[in-house]
Amino acid sequence: MAISELDLPIGVIAHSSADSQRQAELMADSIADALAYAVQTHGVASLVVSGGRSPIIFFEQLSTRDLNWSRVQISLADERWVPATDPASNEGLVRHHLLQNAASEAQLIGLYQPGGSLAQAAVLADQTLEQLQRPIDVLVLGMGNDGHTASLFPGNPALAHALRSDCPERCLPMQAPVEPQARLTMTYPLLACARMQCLAIQGADKLETLRTALAADPLQMPIRAFLHSPLEIYWCP
Repeated sequence: MAISELDLPIGVIAHSSADSQRQAELMADSIADALAYAVQTHGVASLVVSGGRSPIIFFEQLSTRDLNWSRVQISLADERWVPATDPASNEGLVRHHLLQNAASEAQLIGLYQPGGSLAQAAVLADQTLEQLQRPIDVLVLGMGNDGHTASLFPGNPALAHALRSDCPERCLPMQAPVEPQARLTMTYPLLACARMQCLAIQGADKLETLRTALAADPLQMPIRAFLHSPLEIYWCP
């Protein structure tokens, strides 16, 4: 199956690349242009990215793009409740692979907070996100094989609240089905306000997950809540 064979909603744009290297380069070029435009237009740009291993090549590509990084804020769609020094930390991943080269001057607004509980950490993270320029200029999401995105996991008791279009919180605690289970996630209205929204996926399995999600309920496959314009999907085999 190719991504061009999917019946995508009107306004959703699909980009197909030969491999992960070309996918990363294409995304980096497009997103750097959007950030540069935001800096020129608003004086500051905000970029929200997802963690995991898949974005590493993209992060390294984007870090070399020439723009006024000192005017760019970077935050995370979700975070594992571990310190940035922990190998599982999304913040640590961003610091190591994105905040380098030209992008070393960017401002990082992390989600991790060492509160006494995950719920307290989420409240502190929500307060920290007050610094983030909104609407978000560029959002880059990933997707799990279960249809989750950010740390919006199917079956979680807090999911319905986090997906509300009028959810008042910017950040909520969430439990993942795999370790580390304790997570922090941006909520739907904050993520969905982004001017440019991207979904990066790789492989036939993720394409099949996307096909299934197109006909699913967001509570079953949360990525469904984001499958509408102005989404751009970047896929490679």
